[in-house]
Amino acid sequence: MDPDRVQARERLLVDRARSGDQAAFAELVRSHQDDMYTLAYRLTADRELAADVAQEAMIRAWRGIGGFRGDASFSTWLYRITANTAWTLRARSRRRAWMPLELAERTPAPETPQSHPETAGDAGDLRRRLVDALSRLPAGSRQVVVLKDVEGMSHAEIASALGITITAAKVRLHRARLRLRRLLEEDGT
Repeated sequence: MDPDRVQARERLLVDRARSGDQAAFAELVRSHQDDMYTLAYRLTADRELAADVAQEAMIRAWRGIGGFRGDASFSTWLYRITANTAWTLRARSRRRAWMPLELAERTPAPETPQSHPETAGDAGDLRRRLVDALSRLPAGSRQVVVLKDVEGMSHAEIASALGITITAAKVRLHRARLRLRRLLEEDGT
């Protein structure tokens, strides 16, 4: 389907939802629920907690849809609600040991004619070390790295999703990557 038509359809659904149309909101949720769950899982690394986060985020989005101004895209607004909900529910559950979604699913080893089993093993080992290092980052640092490097969000989208300035998003990402690099170096990667 044409991206312009998709955006126009989404704007129409958002307008209807802002007017109280539950069916329009349900359609919006259906189109974004997988992304909301995926983000929640990446931020919590707990399937049950991620499902709770996604469900609570949808409830919060419904309650707040009337205040959605459209300054950012609807999906960015949902990312922000989902990320904030993850923080809240994480604090409530008092979970201390988080592990991010295994990046191996998102970053397969390249298949080339020159590939050897040894290099494939090295790539898998590197991914495991990266996942471990990400799990040791503070939650805020991990969040910005996941949004940028896994979700592929722009600095502006991250800023909007986290309610910070673009400059702050860039600074947080830079500092998080430095910390990640130090952790990987400590592990001998």
